[in-house]
Amino acid sequence: MKKFNLIKILFLVCFIPLVILSGCKKASNSNEGITSDNLEKSLAIDISQVKGSDNQFLLLDLDQKTIPKRPSNPNALPKSDPMHWYDIEYAGWKVEKTNIPESPKNGSIGKKVILIVHGDHPYVTAYRNGAEIAAEAYGIDLQIMSPNYDLNIQNQQIDQAINAKPDLIILIPLDAKAAVQQFRRINKAGIPLVASNLLPEADAMQYALTWSGPDDWGQFRMLAQTLSKELNNEGGVIYIQHIPGGSAYFARTYAPLTELAQIAPNIEVLDMQAPGFEAEKTKQVVSDMITRFGDKLKGIVASDDSAQAIGIVEAIKDAGREDIVVIAAGNSKVGMDYVKSGEIFAITYQSAEADGATSIKAAADFFNGKEVAPIYYLPKMVITQDNVDDYMPAQW
Repeated sequence: MKKFNLIKILFLVCFIPLVILSGCKKASNSNEGITSDNLEKSLAIDISQVKGSDNQFLLLDLDQKTIPKRPSNPNALPKSDPMHWYDIEYAGWKVEKTNIPESPKNGSIGKKVILIVHGDHPYVTAYRNGAEIAAEAYGIDLQIMSPNYDLNIQNQQIDQAINAKPDLIILIPLDAKAAVQQFRRINKAGIPLVASNLLPEADAMQYALTWSGPDDWGQFRMLAQTLSKELNNEGGVIYIQHIPGGSAYFARTYAPLTELAQIAPNIEVLDMQAPGFEAEKTKQVVSDMITRFGDKLKGIVASDDSAQAIGIVEAIKDAGREDIVVIAAGNSKVGMDYVKSGEIFAITYQSAEADGATSIKAAADFFNGKEVAPIYYLPKMVITQDNVDDYMPAQW
């Protein structure tokens, strides 16, 4: 009898924990239920002909970019030197990766992906729409979170996403510096990460599979060249900046500033301010600058062609100025209508839906075992009055 009880105790101590552990492991297996032919079915999916809300193809031909050699100490260079910003502009290129999960190579169909954006904005709405269309085409279960430009909330949402144990996380980093810690947390949890839309600091990219989004630096260099030509390489310029801390803040200020410093040194930087995305606040800031600088002010570089553009155009009208040349990031309906009317001289072409869809494509490539490029750049184009009709209708 004692021998029987001893055997029974040993059975309870040794066997039951093994069952519990086995059960836990099985429950956390996100690939459960995926059939052996899932990869074949996933690879057969072709979304090249899928269109967005503007009836344009959702996935665009991605750009290639020549990457220069990194200076030994970029921060030692003046801010007017484009190479000072090397680690921000080229974040993600030529970095040694750390603890990157291997592709399951079992297809995109049925995979769970959590997308954490940075805020609520008409562009982001279109971005989300593009991601949702692409996710449906690839058979991906997509969940989207938004912190509405609050870094603390975004950090909480990252923790929630990690606890949900998805197959992959897509993140638009709200702050380039904070992204290092954010990416590290996701990487430490063993979850593949695709960074999107806004670039993090270079150190963060060692923890991410890839980054997808617009080449903001390249686009704004093109815009700066357009502005310089229209201003005959002289005059004073002000910068209406993006939200401080994010990559768009740096790119949409220092790409045009460094480009103009090289090609048009007689163009003077008068001031730069970040009023946010309220038309009325932007109008007040620009009105004050028009009063302060008078005829010396000849050009405005804006980070947004919607709310900021409305404030800028209204301030210029109220001042009775017709000689100020405005360029901006685009391409909203507001911005394209202003370009068509001549109130804004030029904007960038940037498909928000393609931006969202490309991040999903990067995730699908990973699930399908395809080669994942270090960067997925959207194509660069400038919209002026001459070609604006080619980009209608607007996505947002």
